[in-house]
Amino acid sequence: MISRQASAPRIAAKMQAIRLHAPGGVAGLVSEQLETPRPGAGEALVRVHAAAITRGELDWPVDRLPAIPSYEFSGVVVAVAPDVHGVAVGEAVYALGGFDRDGAAADYTTIPARFLAPKPRTLDHVSSAAIPLAALSAWQGLFGHGQLAEGQRVLIHGAAGGVGNFAVQLARWRGAQVVATASTANLEAARQLGAAQVVDHTGTRFEEVVEPVDLVFDTVGGDRLQRSPAVLRPGGRLVSVADEPPAEPASARGITASYFVVEPNRDQLVELARLVDSGDLRPVIDEVFSLVDARKAFERSLGDHRPGKIVLRVADA
Repeated sequence: MISRQASAPRIAAKMQAIRLHAPGGVAGLVSEQLETPRPGAGEALVRVHAAAITRGELDWPVDRLPAIPSYEFSGVVVAVAPDVHGVAVGEAVYALGGFDRDGAAADYTTIPARFLAPKPRTLDHVSSAAIPLAALSAWQGLFGHGQLAEGQRVLIHGAAGGVGNFAVQLARWRGAQVVATASTANLEAARQLGAAQVVDHTGTRFEEVVEPVDLVFDTVGGDRLQRSPAVLRPGGRLVSVADEPPAEPASARGITASYFVVEPNRDQLVELARLVDSGDLRPVIDEVFSLVDARKAFERSLGDHRPGKIVLRVADA
């Protein structure tokens, strides 16, 4: 049974959704009409207003196709299961969903109610949708796995990217000295976000110009990650959201190296919304597409790296 207030908007029986039917990228995406889902125990049904996408995410659900992509969104609660408390119908929320279930590239999505947080008051749904996955990745990488403290030095690889731009802002807010790597086209964007030193990774080896740091937070993987132990102080931390760090050269100098996958976290989203509303944090958006243009949006996400997130606008209001 669905709990719904009388003043709540009518829930359509059918919804428009984007589903990946076959592995291999955007060619497998299909726009189709589906039955609107119903919230199960502990869940809420959200009318999606905007959903953001992440580079490479079409490779994630290949073992459970067909699947709806886009795991971060902003919208309005339209129904909750009878056992749900603390989440109200009509509440404007944002969230990161679990990667083991359908995402939010659709008119409606169901999600465990414990993942939902009130969206930032000062942002619309499009801007709010650009926050959850990237900002939670930055928060958990810097403060959870990386233990970044005030006065420490941090090197952030990919500082102008979806995760990197939040990492620069959050590290600066925490009172750390921020060093960053970025491509030539994104150097100024990284500076504007708050990096004190920005290294053009396309023409300079960062380890030749960066003084020792307490933490390296990597969002790109590859060669930059492999060379990162060289700039860490003994006992420093190397954290990546992109790939497994090189364990041997790190452990030889007492460096802690770790890779992690971001997890949904309501309490952290509440704090991130507070930072947005206080002016300490801002999302960066690359481009906004309509839901019917989802294939074009995913194609853009796979192109050249640009500052900010790509967002799907699902509803006008």
